[in-house]
Amino acid sequence: MLATPKIELLGVQKTFNGHHVLRGVDLSVASQESLVIIGTSGGGKSVLMKCLNGLIKPDSGSIKIDGQEILGKGRAELENLRQRFGMTFQFGALFDSLPIWQNVTFRLRHQRALGRAAARDIAAKTITQLGLLESVIDQYPAELSGGMQKRVALARAIVDEPEILLFDEPTSGLDPITGGVIDRLIVNARKRLGATTITISHDMASVRRIADKVAMIHNGVILWSGQAKDMDKSGVPEVHQFVHGLVEGPLTNEKPNQASENRARP
Repeated sequence: MLATPKIELLGVQKTFNGHHVLRGVDLSVASQESLVIIGTSGGGKSVLMKCLNGLIKPDSGSIKIDGQEILGKGRAELENLRQRFGMTFQFGALFDSLPIWQNVTFRLRHQRALGRAAARDIAAKTITQLGLLESVIDQYPAELSGGMQKRVALARAIVDEPEILLFDEPTSGLDPITGGVIDRLIVNARKRLGATTITISHDMASVRRIADKVAMIHNGVILWSGQAKDMDKSGVPEVHQFVHGLVEGPLTNEKPNQASENRARP
C-alpha cells in the first residue's frame, strides 16, 4: 500500500486577467522529501507556491496536505494551516525596523503569550544553530550581510519547528561559497525537524545539493518531474536546456506563451 503523500496537487489552475498562469499542475511530495521546482521566469513557480500556502486561491484543482483537502477552507482553517508551514522569501522580507530577535520570533509572539526574555532566548538559540553569534539578535537587518540576512530568514522559518518548509530562491544574490553554506543549513534544518521541503531555485548547483526530487514547470504545466539524479537524462529538451544553461534550445526559440508538448512523468 502506497503511503499518503505529504503534499499532493492535482489539476491546479490559475488565471489572471485572461492569462493562464497555471494550466493544470500535478505534483506529489512524500513526507520528509525535498522537492525543488525549477523553470524560467514567469513559468508559474511563485504562483504555485502561493497557492500551496493559501495566499492565492486556485480557480480549480485540488491541494491536499496529508490527504486532507485544503481548498475551500475558511479563513480560520487557513490560518491554522499556515502554522504548519515555514517560509523564506527571495529577498528575505525581514522587517527593517525590528531587531533580529523580534524578526525571528515575529510569528511566535503573535501565536502565543511569549515574554521578551523568552523570545530573546528562543531567537538566540535558533540563530546560533545556524552559525550566527548570539549578539546578532540585537542588531538590525541593515547591519547584516546578505548571507547573514538569509540565515536570519531561515531562523524565522524554522523557529516554531514547522512540518513543511517553503523556500523561494534561498541562495539568490549570494556568492557560490555563501550559497553552499545556506544549502547545507537548509539540509541540516530539514533533517533535524523531519520536515518536508519545497524550494524554488534557478541555481542548479544549489538544486543538486538540496533536492531529492525535481520538477520543471513551464508555461503553467509540469514538463518533467523525477529524482534529482535523473535530471541529466530526462529526455525532455526544455529540461536539458535549463539544467545545462544552454543559450540555444526550445526555451529560447519558442514563441511567447507557446506551451511545450514535450511532457514526461517520473
